[in-house]
Amino acid sequence: MSTVEHFPHLVAGNLKPAGTHQVHAPYDRSLIATVDAVDGTGVEQALATAYGLYRDRSTWLTPAHRIEILQRAQEIMREQAEELAVEAAREGGKPLIDSRVEVARAIDGIQICIETLRTEAGEVIPMGVNAASVGRLAFTSKEPIGVVVAVSAFNHPLNLAVHQVGPAVAAGCPVIIKPATDTPLSCLRFIRILHEAGLPPEWAQALVTSSRDVATQLVTDSRVGFFSFIGSGEIGWRLRSQLAPGTRCALEHGGVAPVIVEKDADLESAIPLLAKGGFYHAGQVCVSVQRVFAHASIARQLAEGLAKQGRAMSVGDPTSADTDIGPMIRVEENDRVHEWVTEAVKAGAELLCGGEKLSETCYPATVLLDPPADAQVSLHEVFGPVICVYSFEDRDQAIAQANSLPYSFQAAVFTQDLDCALHAYRQLDASAVMVNEFTTFRVDWMPFAGLRESGMGVGGIPHTMRDMQIEKLMVLKSKAL
Repeated sequence: MSTVEHFPHLVAGNLKPAGTHQVHAPYDRSLIATVDAVDGTGVEQALATAYGLYRDRSTWLTPAHRIEILQRAQEIMREQAEELAVEAAREGGKPLIDSRVEVARAIDGIQICIETLRTEAGEVIPMGVNAASVGRLAFTSKEPIGVVVAVSAFNHPLNLAVHQVGPAVAAGCPVIIKPATDTPLSCLRFIRILHEAGLPPEWAQALVTSSRDVATQLVTDSRVGFFSFIGSGEIGWRLRSQLAPGTRCALEHGGVAPVIVEKDADLESAIPLLAKGGFYHAGQVCVSVQRVFAHASIARQLAEGLAKQGRAMSVGDPTSADTDIGPMIRVEENDRVHEWVTEAVKAGAELLCGGEKLSETCYPATVLLDPPADAQVSLHEVFGPVICVYSFEDRDQAIAQANSLPYSFQAAVFTQDLDCALHAYRQLDASAVMVNEFTTFRVDWMPFAGLRESGMGVGGIPHTMRDMQIEKLMVLKSKAL
């Protein structure tokens, strides 16, 4: 039996924890770690420390110092890459093969922070162009926005922490992160790596709260300059409504990613991409392939091809290199997905593969052909390994159905016709449209934005860094100009 490790909180200074939180592996529900929990006193200490740093400009870290810290953090992460991948797989359930990719992305994400810090600056504002501006010189420089509070999600426990904390450190903001209670270990390890790399502990603090009310206290405090949230829409919108005046925020929620597959699509290429995009991390991805609208002439062929791919995927222990699909994060999520699939089948959907729980937390790759439009799987984010294929005759009707829900994130179209691709790009409600690529495509420097109920603001490391800074203007008046 493996040793159960204890992770202390990372609130700077002496602080007695308010209790202990247990972390269980989603695959077999075994206890893998315990983590300190903090109460309102701990939140107040973390906020007071962070805000004190922000208010005292003599303590601010220079850009050169921040770059040195981030470079060293990269080196440490490379040295610990396999350990970090196994930890992420164990606590979050993402298969090891994909967790290794997550670690590689996280390391590259630190590099993006460094490159953005080195290359992005203020701007010169035109002066001398009319009578009022003659004799003036104006320019902007970037400063940290203030204390950053980040609340993170479970599904990418390391890379999401890098996306929220990395830009804050690079921008010069004191940051406090509350990781998902299901998966706090990768985040805590990352913060410890930053400290080891030379970041003073008070500049990046991490904590798990003893209750939801304590978490709300952290987020809604008037000392918070920027709130970064990744998680459910219900919680994100509620917290946004409670933010103190002046606190800026970015919210990243879920979607129900639509895909249009035209009759001229290259199915040999499309099917493996769509299967990976729908079943990757057991479908627990905010832009996971969920609703595939396929021309009636190829819909069954596509659906059966997806089912064949799904049946070939192994479901099991995420720490095994042979596993394709790991567990759902919680028992109740597995139960919910099964209820939604069962409801759709009873209402007329054709079940082509999957559809039965394999264990308390494991669910197989599942393909449904033509579920009813009013089924739960058609109306809401499944967040499970389920792909729904809908037949269509008219492209615009398919796009109208794709646009009919209050969510808008990434979408895709598969076609060999440029006009068709451009039409879909123009008509689909989405912040990004992929052509002959799955909806889950992402590189960490591109804009990544949930629209409507799917969120607000723009993610992607350079974009997040801009959100965490202000541009301060200086106007110089001189007779020499």
